[in-house]
Amino acid sequence: MDILIKSICYHCGDSCISDRISKDEKSFCCNGCLAVYEILSSSKLGNYYHLNPHPGESQRGEKSKFAFLNEAEIASKIIHYQDANKTIVSFYIPAIHCSSCIWLLEHLNTLRDGILENRVDFLKKQVHIQFNHQKISLKEIAELLSEIGYEPLLNFQDVVNKDIQRKDDLIPKIALAGFCFGNAMLLSFPAYFGLSLQERDFGRFFSLLSLLFCIPSVFYSGSDYFKQAYKSLKKGVLNIDFPLALGISVLFLRTIFDYAFYLGDGFADSLTGLIFFLLIGKFVQQKTYHHISFERDYRSFFPVAVDMIQTDGITKPIALEQLKEGDRILVKNEEIIPADAILLRGNALIDFSFVTGEAEPVNKTLGEIIYAGGRQKGSALELEVIKPVSQSYLTGLWNNEAFQKHSEDKIQTFVNKVSHYFSIVLMIIALLTFFYWLPHWETGLNAFTAVLIVACPCALALSTPFTMSSALSIFDKNKFYLKSTDVVEQLAAIDTIVFDKTGTVTVADVNDISFSKSLSDNEKKMIYSACANSTHPLSRKICTYLGLHQVYNLKNYQEIPGKGISAIYQNDFICLGSQDFINQNAHSDSLHPEVHVSINQNYLGYFIIKQEYRAGLTHLLKDLNRQYQTYLISGDNKKDEVLLKDFFKTENDLLFNQSPQNKLDFIKRKQENNAKVLMIGDGLNDAGALKQSHAGIAVTDNINNFTPGSDAILDGEMLYLLPSFLRFSKAAVKIVHISFVIAICYNIIGISFAIQGLLSPLIAAILMPISTVTIISFTSIATHLAAKKHQLIS
Repeated sequence: MDILIKSICYHCGDSCISDRISKDEKSFCCNGCLAVYEILSSSKLGNYYHLNPHPGESQRGEKSKFAFLNEAEIASKIIHYQDANKTIVSFYIPAIHCSSCIWLLEHLNTLRDGILENRVDFLKKQVHIQFNHQKISLKEIAELLSEIGYEPLLNFQDVVNKDIQRKDDLIPKIALAGFCFGNAMLLSFPAYFGLSLQERDFGRFFSLLSLLFCIPSVFYSGSDYFKQAYKSLKKGVLNIDFPLALGISVLFLRTIFDYAFYLGDGFADSLTGLIFFLLIGKFVQQKTYHHISFERDYRSFFPVAVDMIQTDGITKPIALEQLKEGDRILVKNEEIIPADAILLRGNALIDFSFVTGEAEPVNKTLGEIIYAGGRQKGSALELEVIKPVSQSYLTGLWNNEAFQKHSEDKIQTFVNKVSHYFSIVLMIIALLTFFYWLPHWETGLNAFTAVLIVACPCALALSTPFTMSSALSIFDKNKFYLKSTDVVEQLAAIDTIVFDKTGTVTVADVNDISFSKSLSDNEKKMIYSACANSTHPLSRKICTYLGLHQVYNLKNYQEIPGKGISAIYQNDFICLGSQDFINQNAHSDSLHPEVHVSINQNYLGYFIIKQEYRAGLTHLLKDLNRQYQTYLISGDNKKDEVLLKDFFKTENDLLFNQSPQNKLDFIKRKQENNAKVLMIGDGLNDAGALKQSHAGIAVTDNINNFTPGSDAILDGEMLYLLPSFLRFSKAAVKIVHISFVIAICYNIIGISFAIQGLLSPLIAAILMPISTVTIISFTSIATHLAAKKHQLIS
């Protein structure tokens, strides 16, 4: 008779259904137990299994809550991008609250094979993950996050609307903690004022009631601190919840000990007050996060326009936030696809480097879904939107690390170098304080608890984001949209400014466009069709001048930045651009930009496009020339030199006939001479220069020139405020330094008083939210005053 021998799960001790799930010659009952084992092993916590056999809890029951993520229809609602090997998704993690959280979540790729990249948005409490779905599923990603204590909030209505609101139980916890605190304080009054011998029994009864009030306060209101501390310890990471949980435990055990052995009245009032004020501080932080998140979602509606195809076939530019599901849009060469859409017409060659960081363009066929964030390389496409637009998602792509400048972000530097060790250093200080006060163990215990509570890295870590978020809101109100807080510091450091010409310091007036000769209707339609595929400012003006709406289907469309456009319609070869590009030696006395045209090598003539300078350009450059070295670099010829030389310091500061590569090389040379360069262009022909510069600003005039190379987008009509923006950036950096000093002083002073035994745990708990409120108030008031000084607000 065969005897069936079932293997036992190495993690939890349950029977294994099969031996297929195994690792290191150990069997596991489910993938969940295997995942926990892998996490502990990789974190060098293998002794967890040596102390007790099968010490873990079965993970089978934990999996059901994320089973719905295996449904493709549901998963598609939260997936931002997917190809044969890669998926990109964002999760909202309510538990993110300190820098240790960031450190752990940004090391997810070390916990499980298949996770390629992960990035945390601290203020919005989101983690953006790239993973290989052939090695790990979306469901397994969510389960991994849950196992390490960061369960993602996945509400179906939330993932559709992209407006996640946490349904938290914090308010009832605060209410119960306040109730217990008030009653414990009331019952403590007799002990404070003294009791006669006849009333001693009442005092002991009051102490028992106070102790009973501690139980719901600790185990319900304060439960989150213990849960997070346990999960962090289980994974070998100390977060800020651990010292807080330890402080609460010490006070609770001390209160029980004092009551049981008649040693005193305990610390019921301090304990319940501690939990109440800790929760108040947590509530203040959450409200601040929500406000900043709302502000960021609001400011993500930067002025990017989309060409929507109306029912009559005519295209009309509309603001991106007005685009809705079912709309048909026209996406031109080098434009970003603003929403998930189905390809209806055109030859799609999509560059997804904006999304994935990989530059190899991908061909798409008719009827195929094209994900938001891809950039078209070639002739215009007609698309139908199938998913609601999320500008906050595009803003997230804009902040992708692949497109960041090579400079350190102060928030991340703090996180990586300080906050990861904060809890360890704090525990050492607290223990040394306790031993210092021995044998006065009562004072030592109070000082130990106060140190744990008063020292909070949140005020230190949040000083920079709170300050910069206040600064960003000022910029937003003036139609100046920055990709991240780091850009403010980059703007404050620059000493050299390089301007592009066309579309930046000049704007074309459609009423001042003319053609040197007459054109036939068919020639006009071919020229219009070629220009309609381009986003260049001059191409758009030519389309408006021709006033047509019918677009021919072109083949072999090609646009060479700084030179021109070529395409084939039926058997006709169309060429538009500079004289050199179309190989013509036409003579012109015009002082304005020209676009030359040839069809089948037959020269037809040229467009003369008279341009006007932006309003306030004279005052703008006069102001900037006092503090900065300014240059103008253009792909046009020198005909504008006579008109522009008076705006710059010398004629050598004006460079013409420059290709996009020439612009990039010019900025490199300046940087090699230690110049901090700000590049201002239209985001099209100078995308490389914008990315190379220390800070790049793309100037927009109702067009989709959203480029990952730029650090900011500025509405063209607000260019005259550039000097004020730069001065305000310097003021904002000063405010950051001051707020940082305030946060450091708070921690130093608080810990020094706690070490001396002069700070009770209750007072320490009150000081925690006060520190956060102080930082928020200071930054808000200081940035408001600085903005008013520089005339950015009234």
